[in-house]
Amino acid sequence: MKDVLRRLVEGELTEEEALVELRAIQLDELEGRARLDLGRWLRRGIPEVVLAAGKSPADAAALAVAMAERHGQGLISRMTPEHRAALEVAAAGAYEIVEYATSARVVRPGYAPTSIDARAGVLTAGTSDLPVANEARMVLEAAGVEVRMEADLGVAGLHRFVAPLAALLEWGADVLVVAAGMDGVLPGLVAGLVALPVIGVPVSTGYGRGGAGEAALLTMLQSCSTGLTVVNIDNGVGAGTAAVLVAARAAAGRAASAAADARGRSRTRTRSPRR
Repeated sequence: MKDVLRRLVEGELTEEEALVELRAIQLDELEGRARLDLGRWLRRGIPEVVLAAGKSPADAAALAVAMAERHGQGLISRMTPEHRAALEVAAAGAYEIVEYATSARVVRPGYAPTSIDARAGVLTAGTSDLPVANEARMVLEAAGVEVRMEADLGVAGLHRFVAPLAALLEWGADVLVVAAGMDGVLPGLVAGLVALPVIGVPVSTGYGRGGAGEAALLTMLQSCSTGLTVVNIDNGVGAGTAAVLVAARAAAGRAASAAADARGRSRTRTRSPRR
């Protein structure tokens, strides 16, 4: 990218030619079957996630490792045991695999994402919600956001979630992701108690009429708690992405406020005293 910009400044490329090359840099084709969006991280601060479902284990693993090679980390979700085995083969000991239930982050040695001065809490109603909640956690940690997870806080035992929620508020969370299946009540309950953005994730646990996450989705969409944001069923990646954007804006706001305070103090020190 720097080379393209240098050639543009030196007149070796027209603006249109530079634009074509920059677009080409952001896309990479692997054996004619997939195009990786290598510029997403630069545009949005959020890495691309390879969806393993529907892909052969070998192809999904190759995509994740290719992302790690080029960007330092590659994310993959919805893995079967076969996908997991193929990923180990593709990584071949050259990359670290950080596991998140059925998802994983493939990390190049020595790489760490740039930290964002922000914090996110991830809560689940039950332990069955953990695979989806871990998708959100994976995206947040890949983007450099500090994460705390609290599980099994469902409203069947209402007393269970009060202390963990209070601890997250004291810790200084900027945003909360709340995953729940069955009746899907927990996100609305949390959103009615806190002055933070809350992202609800309906999970496909349940049975009978309204099972497979449908009842949870409708409960969240019909919540009396105004301001609750809801993603689609099992969309932990989408919830994590939304949480990253919220957390990043919170961090940017704090940085801007601190810079303004510093400028104000500097002006105060340089003023001449009144006579």
